[in-house]
Amino acid sequence: MFDFRLQVFHKVAKRLSFTKAAEELFITQPAVTKHIREIEQQYKVQLFDRSSNGIALTDAGNLLLQHTEKIFEIYRNIEFELNGLKRQYKGKLRIGASTTMAQYILPPLLANFQNKYKDVKISLFTENTRQIEKALAQKEIDLGIIEGRSKNKSFKYTQFIKDEIVLVASANHLKTKRSSLKIEELPKLPLLLREHGSGTLEVLSDALKKAGIKMSQLQVEMRMNSSESIKRYLCNSNCMAFLSIHSILKELESRELSIIDVKGLNIGRYFYMILPYGEADGLSNLFMNFALAYNF
Repeated sequence: MFDFRLQVFHKVAKRLSFTKAAEELFITQPAVTKHIREIEQQYKVQLFDRSSNGIALTDAGNLLLQHTEKIFEIYRNIEFELNGLKRQYKGKLRIGASTTMAQYILPPLLANFQNKYKDVKISLFTENTRQIEKALAQKEIDLGIIEGRSKNKSFKYTQFIKDEIVLVASANHLKTKRSSLKIEELPKLPLLLREHGSGTLEVLSDALKKAGIKMSQLQVEMRMNSSESIKRYLCNSNCMAFLSIHSILKELESRELSIIDVKGLNIGRYFYMILPYGEADGLSNLFMNFALAYNF
């Protein structure tokens, strides 16, 4: 990094905490304060409002943050392109992935990418689709990989891999003894649902709406923010849940869970890689091309 003071400012601005910035940068809090004060003295502005409740960015601080993120993007592109001349790819790539992608699909892909490009340092941020989009908009990550395509028009969407959402229950559930259910039966069944903001929940809601069923009609026993938690709950209850087919492959093989066909309801979707409109940085493009060519 050409200017460490900007890195310190960026960390404080994102965390709104001198203490957290010091911990993440492995320097002392007085050192953080010193760097911030030097920037403020250089430009004769105040970057943070300080109060008993913490700190907040001033107008000058917000303006500097916008320029700092553009500068960091230029730094990443410089590093990528100069190393690319030598066929050496170096730098940091921040990927944000929704939970289903991060847990069940990305790990082998990331491992293979890392084996090929050992000097690219990847950090993986895992959250639901809504939070990934928010992180990308705020430039906290370079590339997002989400479940389904949202209505956000500020991003460019690239189809990644196909998925299907299926109704699942314990293999010992009485309903699994039947070949299928009618869609009209869904409101009578106890269900587990993902949390608000989940891509799976949004896709499910749209599919049910088209079939004439409102989410408010469902008997929701509990909401959970993890497919793993939902699967473990299902194995010990008479509930059902809609989950990605990618998330239940092991349980189907071990015969812990079973898929229940719902007549008239097919929920297919794609996982998407998303970037803000405009030119993507070099490492994001490198990873996207690698991922699209990967044999799943």
